Amino acid sequence: MNGSGFDITREELEDGVRLITKGHINAMNATALQYDLEETISSGFKNIVLNMTQVEFLSSSGIRVIIKTYKTLEKAGGKFRIERPSENVKNVLGITALEGMLLK
Repeated sequence: MNGSGFDITREELEDGVRLITKGHINAMNATALQYDLEETISSGFKNIVLNMTQVEFLSSSGIRVIIKTYKTLEKAGGKFRIERPSENVKNVLGITALEGMLLK
């Protein structure tokens, strides 16, 4: 994990890629998440799974990045989903009414 309290690792799948996120996704590091997602899409991946088991905090900045990625991949004919969200992430997605869209 880097000094910002946030880390991402990549795991290639048969039909896409899984990004495993750890720590806090807040206004300070949401751009790092956005960069990694954009880089993954630029690398040709159209199916992205975001594993959020170890995410302790998800801010509105992180939600913005997630929604932007979802829309980008949807337009490109790809898929984006969150898997195994932590309780905190699940609560945020429930409050924002995004669980139906992102937890498939």
